[in-house]
Amino acid sequence: MRKLSSGFSLIELLIVVAIIMIIAAIAIPNFMRSRMAANQASAVASLRQICTAEVTYASTYGTGYSSLLSYLGPPATPGPPTSTAADLLDVILAGSGNSSTKSGYTFIYSVHCPNLTCDSYQVNANPVTPGKTGVTFYYVNETAVILQNTTGTATSADSPLAG
Repeated sequence: MRKLSSGFSLIELLIVVAIIMIIAAIAIPNFMRSRMAANQASAVASLRQICTAEVTYASTYGTGYSSLLSYLGPPATPGPPTSTAADLLDVILAGSGNSSTKSGYTFIYSVHCPNLTCDSYQVNANPVTPGKTGVTFYYVNETAVILQNTTGTATSADSPLAG
């Protein structure tokens, strides 16, 4: 008499592994596209936050726009907001100095401050790794119109973001 053995044969296991690999080959590129789209949406939302924070900063402190992006962040120690720690942005987006990195994008802030009053600013949001963390470059200034470019760093000459 032969004993019946239970379990899977090698062929059955190889077929299951092949099916899993096919599903992964289809799913991973879709996941990466979704991640890039989420990073880009986060970058646009962050630019809108910066614009709102700048308007609030200018109206609160009366010195024009902030001279550093980090001035829009929270104070290092608990206490009331000040012109150098306005508590208008989260600590990640405010960064240190005039740049920060959030959700796969680097934000670069520059400002024009003649006579101690900052009358204009601009922010570039560039993917940390173009093609992997995002494919669109963004630009915004005191007009609060977000501009985009898919080939390189966005400037004031690029087209506005649709929608």
